[in-house]
Amino acid sequence: MASNRPLIGITAYCEQARWGVWDKLATLLPQEYVDAVTGAGGTPVLLSPVPGIESALPRLDGLIISGGPDVEPARYGEEPGPRTTVVRPDRDAAEIALFRAATGSGMPLLGICRGMQLMNVALGGTLIQHLPEVVGHDGHAPTPGAMAAHPVRVRANSRLASVLGHSRASDNAVSVPTHHHQGLARLGEGLRACAWADDGTIEAVESAGHPFAIAVQWHPEAGADLSLFRALVTAAAATR
Repeated sequence: MASNRPLIGITAYCEQARWGVWDKLATLLPQEYVDAVTGAGGTPVLLSPVPGIESALPRLDGLIISGGPDVEPARYGEEPGPRTTVVRPDRDAAEIALFRAATGSGMPLLGICRGMQLMNVALGGTLIQHLPEVVGHDGHAPTPGAMAAHPVRVRANSRLASVLGHSRASDNAVSVPTHHHQGLARLGEGLRACAWADDGTIEAVESAGHPFAIAVQWHPEAGADLSLFRALVTAAAATR
């Protein structure tokens, strides 16, 4: 029954948006996240980036930290580089509070793109502010406003490999939807890398000390494979 579906909080954007005759600030989220959680058996709940939003977590069963703009470089001790895009300090603060509350309670969580970067920064890690300057190409986000695809190598004995399926683990590679210009530099405390692009970019991390905490640099909501969302929903159902 629908009432038994785990409640999965998804961090949302606060952005200027247009609909009908209106052009106003809005709390919003790409529909793909909502569809992915619903298709995986969960009930999506949008979490606005406002102070105190972490107080909603006891009513939820799982958390997704979604994609979005760059994390403010000051949060990892750097000045903004020339390619740093728009930042949302209020969203950074809200999501760090959500992440810390979720990890403190053992709530199952999934980080996606910016979500992985935010988690890394919250644990004391740092970011590469503009990935093409390091890897020498723009293959992680070649077209503005459109997803690209590239293979990632998954560590065979990782939780991520188990989630993606044994056949994927034995093949040790999977093609993923991608759109990002930043990446992880120094890993945050307690995180271990478990997937990489061919150019060495860290594509996924997991926390060994948490029941279910996985983050990926790619955008699984933009693809056909719902295994990450199903795993999150299953973990949320088991711990609710």
